[in-house]
Amino acid sequence: MPNPKKRIVVAITGATGALYAIRTLHKLKQLPDVETHVIVSPSGLLNLQHELSLQRADLLELVDVMHNFKDIGATVASGSFKTDGMIIVPCSMRTLAAVAHGLADNLITRAADVVLKERRRLVMVVRETPFNLAHLRNMTAVTEMGAVVFPPLPAFYFQPQTITELVDHSVVRMLEHLDLELDGPAWAGL
Repeated sequence: MPNPKKRIVVAITGATGALYAIRTLHKLKQLPDVETHVIVSPSGLLNLQHELSLQRADLLELVDVMHNFKDIGATVASGSFKTDGMIIVPCSMRTLAAVAHGLADNLITRAADVVLKERRRLVMVVRETPFNLAHLRNMTAVTEMGAVVFPPLPAFYFQPQTITELVDHSVVRMLEHLDLELDGPAWAGL
């Protein structure tokens, strides 16, 4: 029997930008037809703690299923487990490199590998600046594999008043790439 909800895998890695991850989970929680499967790397957990004073337990109210980073046998590690896409938010350069080179050595990189091999949507919210040549080549590689590389660059045309408004604008745009519709500011032209 098919799952009536859209299954979205959310991976949180060790790049700065934990707020993007939390706002993504908040936005997905607002969608009753979405089931979230979340994986947090050890470095991702450190950033949640450092940047937002959050613990792993704080995420539980925002997710449907929490997977262990080391559990390579989890459901999301198999192509037979139907998902509607994956977002890695934020995405470290280490995770980008691992996905670009097919190194499925933990549940995040294995789930990303599965999403790509099954021709599902993968959004990688890369967080680094400036980019070096290895970063750019890895971004090219994952793009050629079908992933969407989405650096969360702020938009100012809607005149944001808070950091949360800036972050939410990017989050809504990211989720659009997973065929999820949320309300948010859109360019209306001049």
